[in-house]
Amino acid sequence: MAETERTSTDANNDPTSWKEAPFLLIKGFLMGSADIVPGVSGGTMALIVGIYTRLINAIRSFDARFLKQLVRLKVRAALREVHWKFLFLLLSGMICAVFFFTKVVPLQVYMFTDPELIYGLFFGLIVGSVVVLAKAINGFHWVHGLAIVLGTGIGYWVVTLVPTATSESPLFIFVAGSIAICAMILPGISGSYILLILRKYDFILTEIGKLGTSGTVSGLITLLPFIAGAIVGLALFSRILSWLLLRYEARTLALLIGFLIGSLYMIWPYQERTYTEIVTKEEVIGYTSPKAQELRDQPPDKLQPEFQRLGEVVNPAAETDESKRIELLTVKQKLIKSDPYVPYITVEGPRTAHFGQGIWGIVIGLVMVVGLDYLRVKE
Repeated sequence: MAETERTSTDANNDPTSWKEAPFLLIKGFLMGSADIVPGVSGGTMALIVGIYTRLINAIRSFDARFLKQLVRLKVRAALREVHWKFLFLLLSGMICAVFFFTKVVPLQVYMFTDPELIYGLFFGLIVGSVVVLAKAINGFHWVHGLAIVLGTGIGYWVVTLVPTATSESPLFIFVAGSIAICAMILPGISGSYILLILRKYDFILTEIGKLGTSGTVSGLITLLPFIAGAIVGLALFSRILSWLLLRYEARTLALLIGFLIGSLYMIWPYQERTYTEIVTKEEVIGYTSPKAQELRDQPPDKLQPEFQRLGEVVNPAAETDESKRIELLTVKQKLIKSDPYVPYITVEGPRTAHFGQGIWGIVIGLVMVVGLDYLRVKE
């Protein structure tokens, strides 16, 4: 009992030093980069860079003692109870990554134009991490092998689930938030993919998109159950993971390695990807307006995550083209199916003009893992 109490107390003492800031910012940046890529979770990257246990403990530090101090308005005392420096630096890096890879280097665009390179990079990262993490299991036993097989099966099953129609009730949104946030910190399984499976990915993004518009109140009301579910799920699941890592570290690590292996099916760079188009915005413009003329002369590039195209003429009975009005549609593409293939083996030829990019992506990913593992050992 005394040992348990000591461990629990230590979990609420933030060991983070400001000297670690550069390393934690970089690791947060890598986690944020992973969250942008479908099928890759921030938990996967946390495991790769060697801060997974610290991340779980940091989340778990937000407990009843923290809330008690906060309710009493003792902010400094409350902050002493949690790993705020660690999470602050990590989240800062993640926010920088999201901004960098959506504004400066639009990763979501390259996933459409050069998917082999991007997916190859993360495939190499995960393969390398499996090797690195396997070395961390001391005294490999058949039980660990069984855990890896079990984790692989679960991971493969999750990433190959076929989406089905689901409810939009507050209770289901709460459950979806709880499950998705758990997947976000669970290596090998992406929270965004869980939302896709639950058919709530576009629904949640649409509600978030309402914020800052006339539909802000409506969006917030819809998102509240999701946010509440995420908080509850994170609080409970982080404690379960922490308990498992404390008592069954090697077996838990083996199970997580299995999750990583199972997720490789979805990250393999060479796949026939099927997308569906979702109209996210509709507006009406003049039939002869410069924008309408531009889209008629130059069809939209569908190798983009989002594009605009013309819809139907609103008033086809109008006497002149100048008086006609036409729909301008903003369309987003959503990945609904991936069928992996092996160039030159399961199919004839490479079946892609970017075969070499996939190979280079895998190599770069493997090299990055070696470098990250070296930094982790040196810390």
